[in-house]
Amino acid sequence: MSNQIIVTTGIYDAIKDTLRRKKVSIPEEKKLTEELRKAKQVLRRDLPADVVTVERKVTLKDHTLDFEHEYIFVPSAKEKVKKNKHSILSDIALAVVGYKVGDIIDWPFRDGARKIEILKVEAWEG
Repeated sequence: MSNQIIVTTGIYDAIKDTLRRKKVSIPEEKKLTEELRKAKQVLRRDLPADVVTVERKVTLKDHTLDFEHEYIFVPSAKEKVKKNKHSILSDIALAVVGYKVGDIIDWPFRDGARKIEILKVEAWEG
């Protein structure tokens, strides 16, 4: 598992803003703060194709609840959960953003800690 997330400066700033606005639980805030401290910031064009970010379709396996699901992560303004378009600042996106295919993340969701594995990341054109 990566011990360092890779994010664009825009995503980094959006997560910092989310933390500042207290939009996440205390355990999530601690985890995100720790991740951002070690994060590698890159330009969008330098972001590896297998890293979770905005405008990507991501297949996740939840080992705790034992299911797989595909998510499309979009800018917050384009979120349409009924069409499976989730904000990059949603709980599930914050848990996996910056991680890459093969990574397994232990995340303190509001309804309990879960182990999430990133199975696939692909470009998505809205």
